[in-house]
Amino acid sequence: MTPSSNQKPVVIVTGASAGIGDAIVRRFAKGGFRIVAVARRQDRLDQLVRELAGVTEVVALAVDVTAKDAPERAVDAAMKAFGRLDCLINNAGPASWAPIHQTDDASLDAVIDVSLKAAFRFSRAVLRVMGPGSSIITVGSVYGVVGGLLGGIYCAVKAGLTGLTQALAVDYGAKGIRSNVVAPGVIKTAMTKDFWDTPGFQRTNQEMTPFNREGTVEDVANVCYFLASEEGSYINGQTIALDGGWSTTKFLSLDALLAERVKQAAST
Repeated sequence: MTPSSNQKPVVIVTGASAGIGDAIVRRFAKGGFRIVAVARRQDRLDQLVRELAGVTEVVALAVDVTAKDAPERAVDAAMKAFGRLDCLINNAGPASWAPIHQTDDASLDAVIDVSLKAAFRFSRAVLRVMGPGSSIITVGSVYGVVGGLLGGIYCAVKAGLTGLTQALAVDYGAKGIRSNVVAPGVIKTAMTKDFWDTPGFQRTNQEMTPFNREGTVEDVANVCYFLASEEGSYINGQTIALDGGWSTTKFLSLDALLAERVKQAAST
């Protein structure tokens, strides 16, 4: 039996207009979800709505996730358009990478506001309408699981998302609301493509990943969808590293193992 329109589940996706967020929206649309897509760029959201017109219903909300009223506007949009909310995907977050001694307060606040505070506030907002069987899924990073050289506040807030998720899991799991983190390795998107083929990145990523391909935005979207589905309905409070084994092994590629080491001159 095909479910009626008002029985189809609903998801809010932040950072929905590009990269991983775009892939998440498309995967959930394919799986039968109706979408509230939240992002800053109205033009990209409008394009997404047009492209998914024959697949599912999409409500576009052009707003900065750090805006004071953004979480409530997203929840209200879901309830007004669809009358229910089954899933939140906290995906918005900048790729800000700098060592601690080079991070000023303005940069510190900007990363915290988008990556951690917005996820907290959106999670808080959806709790007022979510019922049993709902889920909150946050896209973090493998650099919240292990430290990243020169990662600074990026690593700190990604680790904070695990703490937030565990707090949600313990407080609301008994009410049937599950919370999990998907922690990808570095995925090729518009934010990462400029350094993707540089020697330094190749050494720290590809040459240290014990798998025969790179991760994709579709990989991330598929794990998010699984966690929101009935098949993932007993997973709660977990951080799932999606990195081909990068964070759990001491792998080095054969090329790296056989490379000739160049000794640096001692500093004086």
